[in-house]
This record gives sequence, structure tokens and C-alpha cells, in this order.
Amino acid sequence: MAVLYLVASPYTVNGTLQRLFSTFANGWPGRGLLLQRLFLATGLFYSALSHIGPINAVGTSVLHMIAGGAGILLLLGLWTPVAGITVAIAEVAMVFSYRGDPWIPITLAMLGATLAMIGPGALSIDARLFGRREIKIPGP
Repeated sequence: MAVLYLVASPYTVNGTLQRLFSTFANGWPGRGLLLQRLFLATGLFYSALSHIGPINAVGTSVLHMIAGGAGILLLLGLWTPVAGITVAIAEVAMVFSYRGDPWIPITLAMLGATLAMIGPGALSIDARLFGRREIKIPGP
């Protein structure tokens, strides 16, 4: 019996298949990506919750809420490239929008950008939706 592996992805350009991720890391690398997603989401949630209230400017609060929403997607591993880029853009905007320690938003932006580049790993919803599929072709 022959086994055929396909990568399913809804992204096509001019009839050619454009894969969103090169691989979905499994094993220890996949667990590492899960841990990175967990730490980034925790940092984004803490940052968003600490900036809710009347004391903070509306602009930075909106940026923190956008980043916190993207953190939910990253925690689930859903739309990881879009969520990672959203986090990176929001956190870079925060660096320039308020006075304070810039290293936390810079770190969160770098983590979001790396997740957008690497992908979510095998332990994610993206891997279930767009990952490898095993198709068994019966022999003659």
C-alpha cells in the first residue's frame, strides 16, 4: 500500500500552491514553539490587563487590547502568522507611543515576529487545519 502525504493549504496564487509554513515542528521543537506561544500570550495578557483603566491613554489601551486579542489567537495556534505580525506591529507602535521601559514591548514584538516566521508547531489549530494529511492509496 502506498502512502501519500499532502500539505493542505487554502492559499493559492496563479494556480500554484503557496504553503504558509515550511513545516509544522513536532517533538521537542514543537513543544518549544508551544512554550514560546504560551509565554508570549501570557506577556500580552498581562500587558493588556495592566493598561485597562481611566489612567491610561486611549491610544495605548487600544494597542494593548489588539495585542491581547492576537495573544488569544497565538495561544490557540490559530492564524499564527497574522497574529504574530499583528503583535509585532502593535508592540512597535507602543514603543513609540508612550514613555516608559521600551524593552518589554520590543521583546514581545520580537517574539511575535519570530512566531510569524517559524509557524505555530504541530501542537496548534493551524497544524490541524493546514498540516500534513496522510492519504492511503490501495495497491492494485
